[in-house]
Amino acid sequence: MKCLRIFADGRGESHFDEVDIPLSEVNFAPPAAPLQMSERLEARNLIFATLPQGWYGDWHPTPARQYFVLPTGSLEAEVSDGEVRRVTPGAAVLVEDTSGKGHVTRVLGDTEARGVFIQIP
Repeated sequence: MKCLRIFADGRGESHFDEVDIPLSEVNFAPPAAPLQMSERLEARNLIFATLPQGWYGDWHPTPARQYFVLPTGSLEAEVSDGEVRRVTPGAAVLVEDTSGKGHVTRVLGDTEARGVFIQIP
């Protein structure tokens, strides 16, 4: 499973990358059929959020190392090297730019975006 990543380099500039989250077949909830799952990851906090239509987050670092999962709505993220990526429903983003310039986030389209922040160690 691929996951978009936002990180800061040693100079505080932010960039995109992709990380691969390995999945393997797990008999997770018998008698239900096995499914593809990652290994368990430790989480500190789980936060549900609604970003209203037109919301704009100017340059900011992430407040914590976290995954952001977007079930509904569309976002655009820009990193300080100038690259812009669209985040669409079903996407997961590993956000690790806790220092430096950070990134810009904006809600796209005519609806709100709803997401889940999963803060990790």
